[in-house]
Order: sequence, then structure tokens, then C-alpha cells
Amino acid sequence: MIRDRGNIKWTAMMLPEHVTKLRDWMDKDRYVERPELEDFDLQSIQEEIEVAYKRKCQTLLKTWVDGRLIPYQGTIEKIDIHLKCIILEDPFGIERIPVGDVISVQCID
Repeated sequence: MIRDRGNIKWTAMMLPEHVTKLRDWMDKDRYVERPELEDFDLQSIQEEIEVAYKRKCQTLLKTWVDGRLIPYQGTIEKIDIHLKCIILEDPFGIERIPVGDVISVQCID
């Protein structure tokens, strides 16, 4: 009878330095470059935000933060000009999204 310990035998061979390097390598593979937005793109994002705010419809916002694209879905409750953020209400609570991180806006309704 062969007693194979499966993954247990391999974890002893993984040094913390190896694990750190593997995580860095995976993060580098998932990194997404920030999209370059032209004036036309920024203007259309602003118009879409205004329409979504006035209609109080479901909105899909995509942001770029530290090399990752993060989607948000909900209704725009307020646009704070002083803090430069969008206050979005979703089923899980309220999100404050900085305007500078937004790369696309789409009304769902």
C-alpha cells in the first residue's frame, strides 16, 4: 500500500521567499494598464453620469485602481463636487467612488 500525502509533502518544500515571488508573479500577470481617455471620452462619461443621476437608474461604473478594473453597480445618489466623488448606493450599502478613478459609465435601465 502506497501512502501518498498529496499536497502536504510539497508545502514543506515551499520557502516563504518562493511563495512571495509566486504571488508577485501572479499580481504582475493580472495587472491592467490604465486606459488613456481622450477629451471626448471624459465628456461622454460626464454626460452619462449626469443622465444616470437625474434618472436614478441602475448604473454600471468601472474604475481603475492600482492596475485592476473594479466594477460597481447601483444608483447614483449624489455627486459631491467638493470631495470629487460619486456616492453610489448598491444593495450592500453606500460606496464613495473618486471621480478620477472612473473609466466608464453605463446606464442599465
